[in-house]
Amino acid sequence: MDSAVPNNHQDLQGIPVRKRKRFSHEGRWGLLMVSPYLIHFVVFVAGPLAASLYFSFSDYDMLNPPSWSGLDNYSRLLDDPLFWKALGNTLYFAVLFVPLQTILALVLAVVLNQRLKGLKLFRMAHFIPVISSWTVILYVADAIFNPRFGMANALLTKMGLDTQRWLQDEALAIPLLVIIAVWKGIGYIMVIYLAGLQSVPKDLYEAGEIDGAGVLKKFSSITLPMISPTTFLVIILSTISTFQAFEQVYVLTGGGDMSSAGGPNNSTLVLMLDLYREGFTYLRMGYASAIAWVLFMILFTLTMLQMWGQKKWVHYD
Repeated sequence: MDSAVPNNHQDLQGIPVRKRKRFSHEGRWGLLMVSPYLIHFVVFVAGPLAASLYFSFSDYDMLNPPSWSGLDNYSRLLDDPLFWKALGNTLYFAVLFVPLQTILALVLAVVLNQRLKGLKLFRMAHFIPVISSWTVILYVADAIFNPRFGMANALLTKMGLDTQRWLQDEALAIPLLVIIAVWKGIGYIMVIYLAGLQSVPKDLYEAGEIDGAGVLKKFSSITLPMISPTTFLVIILSTISTFQAFEQVYVLTGGGDMSSAGGPNNSTLVLMLDLYREGFTYLRMGYASAIAWVLFMILFTLTMLQMWGQKKWVHYD
């Protein structure tokens, strides 16, 4: 009978009271240490997410209290030609940007992974645009693609070719934005690929050389499979950054003027720019919140499809 009664110095699970008090003390200190992050998460992440979800089902102009409108904002999206134009432009941007940046970054990483003189300077030169603001990129791009005094048209004139309007041309605007965005962001993706390349075991290359494999065979049979997790990460990051593209379009097509951003003729209007315009220019915050949640669902779906597809081609061994 005595053994069935808990000891005064133990709880019902046999844990000494002193240890339980110590665990409770450590737990309070642990919560205190993580409380800044928890407060930040609630105030700046979870709270705004919940508010935007509510706003997406409301009629809200930021000047008056939101009023519940149900699915009106989402049904309006289906009939909004500008939304579909922005979605099409964003998909077009992604189709050009993601493969181009991935391939070029991999090529640069393979080159910079060699033991050659001056590679540190070359790496630094490719990473400088990453840490530069889009305002700086604007001045550089304007010096190259300005229709009146840009270097690109000056070069075409010397070659006897017709000059172009570049970013003012509906057909050339998005391809040029893609090229500029790749130039700015390729250094970051290159560094990720460099880390992946340097993690490939050297023994595999030695075994390939013993089997008589050439450079291309080793690259296709060893390098690509071994860095496939890195490629998967790069594709996801590039896709997300593409659908969140705003600053480059706003700066390069509008020069800081929202009324002209997304031109010419909305040919560079992307989802984030449409969202910003609806929310902060036209003060239709409820409608802008609906666009934000549709954008989230698109990114979530694409990410899930990529996660499903990676089982077929990503090599984790």
